[in-house]
Amino acid sequence: MKVFVYGGSGLVGGYLVKELQKKGHEVWAGSRKPESQKNEPNLTWVHADSKDPKKGLEILESVDVAFFLSPPGETNQYEILAPWIEKAKQVGLKKIVLMTAMGVEHAPPEAPFRKTEILLENAGIPWNIIRPNWFMQNFHTFWIAGIKQDGKIYFPGGNANTSFIDARDIASVASVLLTTNEFQNQAITITGKESIDHSIVAKHLTAVSGKNIEYVDVDPKVFESSLVAAGLSKDYAAFLVMIAGALREGFSSPILQTVKQITGKEPILFQKYAEDHANFWK
Repeated sequence: MKVFVYGGSGLVGGYLVKELQKKGHEVWAGSRKPESQKNEPNLTWVHADSKDPKKGLEILESVDVAFFLSPPGETNQYEILAPWIEKAKQVGLKKIVLMTAMGVEHAPPEAPFRKTEILLENAGIPWNIIRPNWFMQNFHTFWIAGIKQDGKIYFPGGNANTSFIDARDIASVASVLLTTNEFQNQAITITGKESIDHSIVAKHLTAVSGKNIEYVDVDPKVFESSLVAAGLSKDYAAFLVMIAGALREGFSSPILQTVKQITGKEPILFQKYAEDHANFWK
């Protein structure tokens, strides 16, 4: 099958590209700088840039199915992805899989993620939406600075549990949905196998890093200004504070069996994620 992956050099996109290649599919991977990526057998890099959403759309004329997500750091998901979904509709793709986030179905219809979902649901082509919970990988990307500098996970999560998901499991789910018709036209929330709080996360990171790492439940406003200081836009920092508030209220704690139902595999445990990425915190 010929597959287009938007954000092919990103976290989920990167894992998805590898998984599709492994299964023998032909992949076209979108990147801001395709010229700096390396083409391989069955992998061609093409232009796709959230800052210029109308450029590169013609690649959809050459593929069967496509995977879309909005890059982290962006809050205008609809403006970024609407031109791609409209083009997919025009060329009659066999399927689109869109990644949004857990809980998006409860957002107002004009909220960017939900508006993008509605556009896809009404596009008249087969679709799936995957709504993952908070990524395990945030602990070696978004929250790494505090861990490295102070041995602290700074996050306004209270003592709420979260069924964190590994990005590798998200890619596995996307890969199945793109290449089969079993779960056609469904929006699917995906979570990890266990629900743990940030203090347990800190214990796992302490165990694999050999450093004492602690969780600090910070004030949301302090959290927001630290994100802006780290280079995130004010809009995106405010968005993260809002969804962190939902986590704190317990909305991210449910455990679902969807990863196993779709992939046949148990989701990756947090301990395994921590062991695999230990070098980031050492």
